[in-house]
Formats: sequence, structure tokens, C-alpha cells
Amino acid sequence: MRKSKANNNGASSRGIYYNTGNGFPLQIIDIKHKEYIGILSADTAFWALVKKSRLHTIFTDSSFLSMYRKKENVFKKEMENLRFHLKPSAVYFNPTDRCNLNCSYCYIPGTLRKNGGNMSPQRLSKALEILKSYFKATLSAGQKPQIIFHGAEPMMNREAVFPVIDAFSDYFRFGIQTNGTLLDDQSLEFLTSRNISIGLSLDGHTAKVADKMRRTWNGQGVSKTTMEVIKRLKGYRYYSVICTTTKENMRSLKGTVDLLHGMEVPACMLNPVRCTLPGGRKAKPADNEMAGYYLDALDHSYTLYKKTGRRLVVANFANILLSILAPSARKLMCDISPCGGGRCFFAVSAQGNVFPCSEFIGLKKFIGGNLFEKDMREILQTDPFKLVTGRKVEDIEPCARCAIRHFCGSPCPAEAHEMNGSMQKPGAFCELYEEQARYAFRVIADGKENAYLWENWKKGMADVI
Repeated sequence: MRKSKANNNGASSRGIYYNTGNGFPLQIIDIKHKEYIGILSADTAFWALVKKSRLHTIFTDSSFLSMYRKKENVFKKEMENLRFHLKPSAVYFNPTDRCNLNCSYCYIPGTLRKNGGNMSPQRLSKALEILKSYFKATLSAGQKPQIIFHGAEPMMNREAVFPVIDAFSDYFRFGIQTNGTLLDDQSLEFLTSRNISIGLSLDGHTAKVADKMRRTWNGQGVSKTTMEVIKRLKGYRYYSVICTTTKENMRSLKGTVDLLHGMEVPACMLNPVRCTLPGGRKAKPADNEMAGYYLDALDHSYTLYKKTGRRLVVANFANILLSILAPSARKLMCDISPCGGGRCFFAVSAQGNVFPCSEFIGLKKFIGGNLFEKDMREILQTDPFKLVTGRKVEDIEPCARCAIRHFCGSPCPAEAHEMNGSMQKPGAFCELYEEQARYAFRVIADGKENAYLWENWKKGMADVI
């Protein structure tokens, strides 16, 4: 791991990488800080924060280049392994096609969510047996793969889901992503007594905001029900709340942070809406507008932390911050290329069809095969999977020349393909990712990173320079 470390030249870094005329690239990034400026080697994600008053000394001090050269191969190997040599260890599993909500930005087509089918308990059990055999053959002994029951709305097939959680708990770690409307007391007791990770969805701090785009098929909002579930989960460690950020709710992100922090939610995600399908594209806010509201919300999370000593980790930003401080420790794989789709995880539909990621479930051309009919190793090598796993930021313009390309990854391939017509195009929200990276460097420059990251995030890490 490579953590931030101060040195006596006014730089806080994993190292310094600059151009000596020997072919080493240097990129300077204005992080919009009053004292510091960023220097990056984009290829290795190697960076430094240098006091502006001392920038000129960096180019005349040969010790910096020497320091970097000693570790250059280590950094290259780390990024090579992170990007190209990880094995799938998680599955986003849709036990049903159906959902009791009709969120206007959903990446699953409405006809499928309304009229699709459930996977039977017997077939779901067989699917997990197949996945168990696959992971036993590919992962290290003792490594527990993860199954995240996803949606659509997995609680609409609770009768199949709950039994397999008990039947396979010795081998898999389980999570469930749900809108919360079907979580009665019995369901919550079942999940919390087994320490199952629970992800809820809430798009705002008031019903007027939260229910704007998240509604039932008859147009009723559900935020009141979700809020009741959050209240009942108070004190439970293994849950989080996703706020899908659109042009309808971006102005209320600060209020959402305030609400979730006050309810003692341990972590949330302020996820920009995915623009894979037309509904998502219609809900997309302008990058520059969203970035401003987003950073205000991050500022507010820090203010609340200083006031109470309690974190509300904004997980998608925390992941970008962690990708700078310790690249291999990142928890999410959307902000690197190739992304995690088909490489660190894959998705399974209620019919057993396997996709690189849940974002592709509405796109039949990205079916790699059926879990019940084809070996998983073969599925991972099919053309639909290779389109995703072969998508490298170096092949995308203008991303190939961007200093933060390994803190962003030009997400998302499903968006790029459907919204912009090619895997070799950027996805959405370029400016948002750029501003998050600048913000992360400012956080590091000010020594505030602990306030934004999970408790004990440094455990097991060591400085390498």
C-alpha cells in the first residue's frame, strides 16, 4: 500500500515524478488550494503535493527522481495487478426481475420490472452451488466471495432468498440492496441477526424531494417507509443508504447529508445517476452544477464530523480519496479502468443470464451466457465480457491525456456505450470526477483524510516512500 507521507521539502506524497528529459512524464494539477499544487505521474498513480513557494526546487533536486526510481517498478507492478490480474470475487444477483417501484431513472427496462419472473428457490439454490464450485476453483482457500442480492427488488422473492442465505452462509458473505418497502420486522430480524449487509435507497431529506423520481407503479412515494426502516436500523453497523443524484435532488444533497448524519447512518453513497438508459439521461444534471452541490455536501459532512466526532462516510467519494492514498485498498471498482465489471464481479439475472455488471442487464447484447448452461470460465471470456474488461482509459480521448485517469477510470462503460456510442468514449460526469479528485487532494493537503474515510482504514498498510 502507498499512504500519504510528509517529507522535509514541503511535499506530502507517495513520491515525486517529474520530467528530466529522459522520457519521464510530469503532469501538474491545480488542486485549487492556497498553498499546495499537485504533481502526478498518471501512469503509476504516483503523486506529490508541493508547496507553491517551493515548486521551483522540485526540478533542481535530483534526490526526488532518485527516490522515485527506487520504487517505480513497485508502483507499476501494483497498478498492473490492480488493473489486470484480479479475479472475480463478488456477484450481483437478481433473484427476481420484478420491482414494486417504477423509478424513472432505473437502468432496468420497465417492462422487465413489471412483468418479469422470479427465480424459484430450487433454481436459486442450484445457481449458488454452481457459483460455489466456480469460486472454490479460482479463489484462495479461506477467501469468502460475496453475493449481493440486487434489483429490481430482491425482497419480492424473499421466499427464495432467505433460505439460501442460511444454506450457504458458511461459504458466501451476503448483502442485499433494497428499496426497503418490504422490510417488515421479521425480515429485519432475519437480516440483522445474521449480520447481512443492507443497502437502502433514499433520494432526499424531505418527501417532496425524495419521492420526485422514486415512486410505486401507481405514483405513490415511498420515502416515509424507507425512513422508518432507517430508524429501526439505528445502531446496526452493516448498512448504508444510496442517494441517486439527479437534476431533481442535487440542490438538496447537503440536506440529505444532514439528515443521514443525524440518523446515525454509518455510510452513504451520493451516486450520480447512471445514464445507460433514456430515463437516466433525462435525469442527468449538468456536471458543473452537480459538482458544486456535491462538494458542498462533502464540506458539510466534515463540519458535522468536527461538531460530533461521528463520521458519515460518503463511500463513493471516500473510494476516490482512497484510490489516491492507497490504490489497492479501494473498495469500489467503478473508478478505474478496466472497471470491475467482468473482472472483479459480474451480475446474474433471474433467468440465470450472466452480464459483466448490473448496468448491462437491460442490454441483451451483453449476455455472456447462462449460468445453468455454460461454464463460468467460458462466460468470462466471451465477446460481451471482453468488450468491458478490455476497455482501457489509455484508449479513450481525452481521458488518455488526463492526469487523474487512474483515480477516475472514465466510467461507466455501459453509459459510454449507450450514451456516447462506443466503449472508447468517456462516460458521463467527467467534470464531477475531476472536481472530486481536486477536492481529495485538498483534503490530504489539509490533513483531513481521516474524517472522510472508514475507521481504521490504515490497518494493514505501510508507507513505501
